[in-house]
Amino acid sequence: MTGPTVPAPRSAEPEPATGWAPTWALGRAVLLAGLLLVAGVLLGRVDLIVLAAPFALGTAYALRRRPSALPQVWITPGDDGPMVEGGAVTAAVSVGNPDTVDYDLVVVRSRVSPWLRIERAGFAFDGSHDDATHNGGAAPAGGAGRSVADRPFVTSVPRATAVDLGLAGRALRWGRHPVGPAGARVATAGGLLVSRAVITEPVRVRVYPRTEPFEAVEAMPRAAGLVGAHHSRRPGEGGELAGVRIFAPGDRLRRIDWRVSLRARQLHVASTLSDRDAEVVVLLDVLAEAGRSGGVGGAASVLDTTVRATAAIAEHYLHRGDRVSLLEYGPAARRLRPAAGRRQYLTVLEWLLDVRAQASQHEPYDQVFGPQLLSSDALVVVLTPLLDERSAQMLARLARAGRFVVAVDTLPTDLTPPKDRGWAEVAYRLWRLDREIMIGQLREHGVPVVRWAGAGSLDQVLRDVARLAMAPRVGAR
Repeated sequence: MTGPTVPAPRSAEPEPATGWAPTWALGRAVLLAGLLLVAGVLLGRVDLIVLAAPFALGTAYALRRRPSALPQVWITPGDDGPMVEGGAVTAAVSVGNPDTVDYDLVVVRSRVSPWLRIERAGFAFDGSHDDATHNGGAAPAGGAGRSVADRPFVTSVPRATAVDLGLAGRALRWGRHPVGPAGARVATAGGLLVSRAVITEPVRVRVYPRTEPFEAVEAMPRAAGLVGAHHSRRPGEGGELAGVRIFAPGDRLRRIDWRVSLRARQLHVASTLSDRDAEVVVLLDVLAEAGRSGGVGGAASVLDTTVRATAAIAEHYLHRGDRVSLLEYGPAARRLRPAAGRRQYLTVLEWLLDVRAQASQHEPYDQVFGPQLLSSDALVVVLTPLLDERSAQMLARLARAGRFVVAVDTLPTDLTPPKDRGWAEVAYRLWRLDREIMIGQLREHGVPVVRWAGAGSLDQVLRDVARLAMAPRVGAR
């Protein structure tokens, strides 16, 4: 079976235009045969000519069919569906032989992202070809202490056949991780000819963040839509009973409370509160990164906590029928429009794959909130490590603007102080104290700050924000 059409391979080093070069074995065979023939003719010794005959005939026999086409190399990601942190990841590096001669030896090597732990690798032939019915096992030629994916693999490829180097392992962290580049080098004609290295471009596989368990049972501070799962204070069609009142034109007959109507001798209807949806804006502070990521099951950096918490919060509120939008507080100022449903959740996961920490010397507040206006009824959940004073200023501005803001602290709890001698430890303690003072000032401005802890992290905070939203304003008539 001929391999599929792939982009033109590129060479890692300059080689002849044909793509094939003689090996040292061919040079030694030609040199030895030539020396024996010349010596036999000059010295008149027939035995030297007879001794040179096998080398000459063997070289000529091996070169009777020279290869004309270079091998084809391409990478195919696994089709096991969406990959999540901690889940299985599969890929295949395929080597095709479009020539009419067999490849005696093929050495394949591929690079893989360190966040993809490849645990098993091996070749598989395409059994649809008559000449590829043998097993053709492969043996890694690397050291025992190296990663499986970093070892060169050796096999043979019959003519008009393709073999697949299957890679299987686990995805350790979210993101777009490259599989490749992969390269192959072929020896043919009994090892007398070798091809130049054919290298293919890497293929990036998408690994979605693992959704941490999160459940917020408290009501939203204020619902803004027309329909949804949250009980508002406005009368309308819903399931929460608000009271009983006299029948009015436009009321539905199924709302008539016959017991009260018979006692009062006048029609009365049951009044309900409308169910409304809410808009949740998740704001990601990407001005700084701290901590070292250990992948799934290991230590979490600021970005790890931010991305996983965002996925959990979005999944929770989208499952309840709310509208969720995402914002980046950084120089890029990326934005995902508010929407609801499962399609929005998949879009959120795709959007999170491109989250990167980006330092900026300029104030990004106007870039994030200048052209776009947040809804006055939206709940703004800010995921921030509070490592930059501009982040605290941004939270204070949102609170002064009357927004319902909840700050989630994403700084790792196991952040260790620097081990340098001198004043490093003292400076670290002063920085910690300054950060605690900043958090206290934010709470004085009406911005609750809570550390992310999975399920129930925001319950108490949302309860306080909901009470604040329902409390009468000073000076209101």
